[in-house]
Amino acid sequence: MKVLGLETSCDETGIAIYDTNLGLLSHKIYSQIEKHAEYGGVVPELASRDHVRKTLPLIDDVLAEANLTKQDLDGIAFTSGPGLVGALMAGATIGRSLALSLNIPSIGVHHMEGHLLAPMLEEHYPQMPFIALLVSGGHTQLVRVDAIGQYTLLGQSLDDAAGEAFDKAAKMIALPYPGGPQIARLALSGTKRKGLVFPRPMTDRPGLDFSFSGLKTAFLTSVHKAQDDNILDEQFKADISLAFEEAVVDTLVIKCRRALEQEGLQQLVIAGGVSANIRLQKELETQLAKMSATVFYARPEFCTDNGAMIAYAGAQRLLAGQTSPLALDIRARWLLSDLTPLNEK
Repeated sequence: MKVLGLETSCDETGIAIYDTNLGLLSHKIYSQIEKHAEYGGVVPELASRDHVRKTLPLIDDVLAEANLTKQDLDGIAFTSGPGLVGALMAGATIGRSLALSLNIPSIGVHHMEGHLLAPMLEEHYPQMPFIALLVSGGHTQLVRVDAIGQYTLLGQSLDDAAGEAFDKAAKMIALPYPGGPQIARLALSGTKRKGLVFPRPMTDRPGLDFSFSGLKTAFLTSVHKAQDDNILDEQFKADISLAFEEAVVDTLVIKCRRALEQEGLQQLVIAGGVSANIRLQKELETQLAKMSATVFYARPEFCTDNGAMIAYAGAQRLLAGQTSPLALDIRARWLLSDLTPLNEK
């Protein structure tokens, strides 16, 4: 089955074709980062307009790259939530209309299920059940995955997501949007500075929930003190970026280990934009090896929003005989636990 995947939940237009026999055939991503950078964040209306402008040309590009025509497609998958409603509508409308014109099935895919399954596109992938850390600008969740569509939420952020905290911290020291990669870049040249240590929130108590708002406040307090002391130069920004990144990574690692121990599992998947963070990947590999556990993650271009993960997730559900109703069901918010298991229609 050849499935076209459309991802338009936020500010990336991701298009891909996944073949259930041959694997990923082609994929393209158009990023709007430069367009939104001048505003310091995503402008929903601008994002929607760009999806309308770019989706059809990118579909033509991936078809040409795979040496296919539209008539060779067996199904279409599109992101139907969670995300920006206008952006979701752009991709869903195009996907549904194309499927109707070709008389092939289509299905709306949960954006975070796509991320969760993205490591399945790699040569080495986990076997279910496993624990998934979904960590991005909008989500920080620990989920037990027993099968596709069978998800149990173990813990989540009670306030800011980890990616959101990175972006806000970056803004506090005048780094451009998106802030997470900028913080990570600066941290590479950072040094451990005496007195510049941030808390590891909620790691001193039981449970698997997260909180990053207090860490963000501690970061801002340190920035203000550096301004008062007239030491907020480039080296200080690098040092404080290192301290902040270490605090976020340590917090995530502690909770991941705790989740694996609690559920008695040995495999962890990290997915979402923050999963591309090299420090997080290396620290998890080191710490999980101590407990004979393994971490899996997608290649960098599949950590952020992309069409390949939507094509893969949609293909699994289409193979199981699931399709979406004719009326579009777009959801700005959508719990993973609300998804239908793969063996149910």
